Amino acid sequence: MPRFSHRSVGSGKLALGIDIGGTKVAAGVVDGSGVIREELRRQTPGRDARAVEEVIAELVHELGSRHDVRSVGIGAAGWMDLDGGTVMFSPHLAWRNEPLRRNLETLLKRPVTLTNDADAAGWAEWRFGAGRGHSRMVTLTLGTGIGGAIVMDGRVERGSYGMAGEFGHQIIMPGGHRCECGNRGCWEQYASGNALGREARELARAKSPMATELLVAVDGKVKDITGAVVTGLALAGEATSCELVEEVGDWLGLGIANLAAALDPELFVIGGGLCAAGDLLLAPTRRAYAKNLTGRGFRPEAKILAAELGPSAGLIGAADLSRVRRPRGQRGTKPRTWLRPAPGRETSAGRPSY
Repeated sequence: MPRFSHRSVGSGKLALGIDIGGTKVAAGVVDGSGVIREELRRQTPGRDARAVEEVIAELVHELGSRHDVRSVGIGAAGWMDLDGGTVMFSPHLAWRNEPLRRNLETLLKRPVTLTNDADAAGWAEWRFGAGRGHSRMVTLTLGTGIGGAIVMDGRVERGSYGMAGEFGHQIIMPGGHRCECGNRGCWEQYASGNALGREARELARAKSPMATELLVAVDGKVKDITGAVVTGLALAGEATSCELVEEVGDWLGLGIANLAAALDPELFVIGGGLCAAGDLLLAPTRRAYAKNLTGRGFRPEAKILAAELGPSAGLIGAADLSRVRRPRGQRGTKPRTWLRPAPGRETSAGRPSY
């Protein structure tokens, strides 16, 4: 299995990372310690693939004009081929077998490293955030949907076809809510920011008195009730919003218990916009996890921690991944992502992971 090494630009040089999500495109200049020197954000321009690429090009040119950037990494919401060139499918964007790396390299006139956005965020948390010191970690990002990443012994595990970590599309309720991926009952329809907003809107449309404060917060406009609105009200102590967040936490814990049965990691790191709810979300998540864990009471339990890098984790990870290259002559192979740890960093087994 081919491995990767840091580019000759070195960890001290600046890299540019871009995180493409269903609602925003974030770009930042990142140093070798994971510190963002400058960051810009734009709204994702609908589902128009060409328009998204043009926004990326604008961000790269603007930041590149002010910083000596040596490499560019892109984290995109979608399923990548193992070569990291094609977005095979994106539930929330218009990419279908899209040669995104080639398109961006044509626009930018420079090499681009392309990876899944959740893999980028997971890598950043392992390198610089809540996953430091752990050798086997699963990251979940809760936003428009649920993204996932697996870091095992210092590498991002992408599976045989590049699609490992798409945890949001495990079917947790057969025949349940329709998902943008085409199936019904996917986990992200019950445990994401979108799910939280949808449940709150349904309550408001039913004219339940429990939704009074929700409607006041949006001047009676039901369509304006989002997961972020509910989270803000929950943090302010509004009872219905707290209950809705707790329900999402119950679903989240159930799904994590399923992942623990399959993957048995040391740690689950939970990130994304929904994590602004803090323990209002994580406390019921941990309870549901412990209640549903296979072999509970007779096995060690993985920790569940909040991510540390916030909404910038994806661009930090994408930038750091851009410092990686394949050994010469292995361009056409299908490698997993092997990376050198941060300086002085070792896995919990006491050995560097390169």
